[in-house]
Amino acid sequence: MSLEFAIELIKSTLPSECVLTEPTATAPFETDGLTAYRQRPPIVALPRDTNDVRQVLRICHETGVPVVTRGAGTGLSGGALPHEKGVLLVLTKMNRIIEIDDVGCTATVQPGVTNLSISQAVADKNLYYAPDPSSQIACSIGGNVAENSGGVHCLKYGLTLHNVLGLKVQTIEGDELVLGGNGYEHAGVGLIPLFVGSEGMLGVVTEVTVKLLPTPPRKEVLLGAFDDVESAGECVAAIIARGIVPAGLEMMDALAIQAAEDFAHAGYPRDAATILLCEVDGTSEQVSSDAQLISELMEAHGAANPRRATEAEERDRLWQGRKAAFPAVGRISPDYYCMDGTIPRRHLGKILARIAELATKHELRVANVFHAGDGNLHPLILYDARDDDQLHRAERLGVEILELCVQVGGTVTGEHGVGVEKLDPMCSQFSKPELEQFFRLKEVFDASGLMNPGKAIPTLAHCSEIKGMHVHGGKLPFPELDRF
Repeated sequence: MSLEFAIELIKSTLPSECVLTEPTATAPFETDGLTAYRQRPPIVALPRDTNDVRQVLRICHETGVPVVTRGAGTGLSGGALPHEKGVLLVLTKMNRIIEIDDVGCTATVQPGVTNLSISQAVADKNLYYAPDPSSQIACSIGGNVAENSGGVHCLKYGLTLHNVLGLKVQTIEGDELVLGGNGYEHAGVGLIPLFVGSEGMLGVVTEVTVKLLPTPPRKEVLLGAFDDVESAGECVAAIIARGIVPAGLEMMDALAIQAAEDFAHAGYPRDAATILLCEVDGTSEQVSSDAQLISELMEAHGAANPRRATEAEERDRLWQGRKAAFPAVGRISPDYYCMDGTIPRRHLGKILARIAELATKHELRVANVFHAGDGNLHPLILYDARDDDQLHRAERLGVEILELCVQVGGTVTGEHGVGVEKLDPMCSQFSKPELEQFFRLKEVFDASGLMNPGKAIPTLAHCSEIKGMHVHGGKLPFPELDRF
C-alpha cells in the first residue's frame, strides 16, 4: 500500500476541515522549535477526539505509513519534525479540560490543553499545576508528556513525570491503554514512567490526569548578582548543602542577562557576570527563615546586597525576565540553537568555563540560561542559519557540549528530549546493549516501527558511522576532564 492510499482513506474518514494537504496549508507544520530542521508534511490530520485518533492510527498501521504526533510545536529537539512519507497527527483540536476534582486535587485534560490554562482554570480553587516550562503559555500537556518537560520550579516540584497520575494512550493498532488514574495507587504494571518522555515513539496520548497542588501561602524571590560564574555555581551547591530545596533556582550569564533586560525590563543588574534567581515558598515562618539564610549564603559567595522580592508584582517581573530569555536572545541573533544537557551540580562552574572555551574555538557566542538547582543546562548557541558554515559550527559545538555533559556523569537531555537533534550525542551516552534494549522496548508497543521513526534512539549503524561509541570503548573527547 502507499502514502497516497492512506491520504485518501484519511480524507474519507475525517471532515475536510480536519485534513490539510495543500502545500500552503501544511507549510506552518514543517518544523517545531528547532528551526534548523524542516520537512513539509505531505498530510496534516487534525483529529477532534480519541475516535478520530484511532481511525488515523489504524489507517497508518494497515497501509504501513509512518505517523508523527505533534502538539503545539514548541519542542526544541525536532521531535515533531514531519516524516517525508508519513502522516503528521496534530492534536491541537483536542483542547478540552475534561474534569477538575478540587477535592482529590486532580485535573483530567485532553492533550491539546495548554500548560498555563490548567493553573488558570483552578486558580479560584487556590490550586495550580506545578510544571511551568518557559513556553507554558503555548505548549500543550500532550507535548509536555512526550518530552517530560520541566520548568523553573522543577527542582522542588519535579518534571511532568512527577505530576502525572494517569494516561490514556492509543497504540498504532488503534487499541487503548489505560495507565494509572486519578489517584496514587493502582493495580497493574506502572507504565507511566515508560510513556512520559517517550517522544511519541510508543503511542499517542489522548488523555492526561495531572495532580494539582495548593497555592503556597507565601513566596519570596531572591536575586543575587555575582562577578564570576564559578562563585554563583558554588553558591548553588551551598544552598542545597544546607538542606534547603528552593521552589526554583535559576542562573543566567551576562549575555542572557543583557538580552532579557532589554526585552523584558525585569530589573536585572546589567553589569553582573551571572545572576541567581532563587524562589522559596511555604509557610510564612519557613519562607522568612530560608530567605534569610539564602541571602547570607549569596553574600558569602560574593553577591553584594541580594535583592528580596516579597510582593507578587516584583516576583513576577523577575521570573518574567527568566522565562523571556529565549525569545530575548532571538532579538540579538538571527537564530539560536538551544542545548539541554544535565550535569552534577558540583561541576557547574567548571563546565560553564569549558563551554566558553568551546564557544571561542568555534567562533560563536553562547548565552547560558539554565536550571541551576538540578544542573540542567540550556546553552543558547547564537548563529545565522543563512550561513551553512555557521550552522555546521553551531551543531558541532552543541554536540561537544553534550559530550562534555556525559563525560562528567550527566546526560544529553534534561527536559527537551532527543528528537533528531541529539542522536549523535546519544551514541556517547549509551552502550550497544543499552541501545538494543531501547529498540526492544519500542518493538513491544510498535512492532511495525511506524511511530515517529528515526527519532530519539540512534541505530547502532548510525553510532558506528560517527564513531560515537568512544565513551564506552575508546578515547574520551576531553581527557583533561577525567579528574572531575
